[in-house]
Amino acid sequence: MKKNTFYFFIIILFLPLGLLAQEDDMMDMFADEKPTTDYTFATFKTTRVVIGQSIENPANGNLIFDIQHRFGTLNTGFKEFFGLDQATTRLGFQYGIFDWLAIGIGRSTLEKTYDASLKFKILRQSTGAKKMPVSLSYFCNLGINSLEWSEPERENYFSSRLSYTHQLLVARKISRGVSLQLMPTFVHFNLVETTAEDNDVFSLGAAGRFKLSNRVSLNLEYYYLISQQTRKDFQDSFSIGFDLETGGHVFQLHITNSAGIIEQHFVPRTSGKWFEGDIHIGFNISRAFVLKKPKEFKE
Repeated sequence: MKKNTFYFFIIILFLPLGLLAQEDDMMDMFADEKPTTDYTFATFKTTRVVIGQSIENPANGNLIFDIQHRFGTLNTGFKEFFGLDQATTRLGFQYGIFDWLAIGIGRSTLEKTYDASLKFKILRQSTGAKKMPVSLSYFCNLGINSLEWSEPERENYFSSRLSYTHQLLVARKISRGVSLQLMPTFVHFNLVETTAEDNDVFSLGAAGRFKLSNRVSLNLEYYYLISQQTRKDFQDSFSIGFDLETGGHVFQLHITNSAGIIEQHFVPRTSGKWFEGDIHIGFNISRAFVLKKPKEFKE
């Protein structure tokens, strides 16, 4: 009996020490845990808001095939079947070299233009250990006009075919259903048609995405022309679109006063007037192909 009593007191004596040791171990574990950073994703559903660039990039190892189609203007009437007899098209590819860097190529029927582009992420919206209120990306492209020279008898230079776009994309996902973006844009043409046109055009774009359901969103996009000389002959680009998610691709349906598809064509050279019916119906289809699996999915 005395022996049992002795063991009992020993257990009672050292039990609090054991509990204190466990408590210290748990406190050490919590102390070792570092705050994590949560990054915002899916600010927009595709790499374009409506007709212009969004903050999004193709994922690392993903190839995106783009079909962009713009019909003629509605005010052409029944003669041109309200624009359906006329069309501007662009076929293009985008590839994610890294999650933060993407390249692209394409070809438009307007001015038979070839284009090559680069987009990379500079900042990502985040909360937690690293707080960043916005996402920031840089986009640039090169356009090559491949039309035949209008005056082949004179001396022409290949550099005269070239044009460039430089653009900052500043975006914030306000909530699960609302995203906003600003797009300061600079477009340069090595050669313009008349001395009255600007070689350098500045514009400020604004865009928003408003989620209507799990698979449908309303997108708005507007580019204000800052260059006053260009404003005399052209209009601000304004587009309204809907994103429709269907399985492996996103279908975008839109209405716009811009006939052009790449930035050099629609930012400085939009001629359509909304209130005169000088608008185009169009659509974008994006299909993603996984060419390189992420590391966590590799065997």
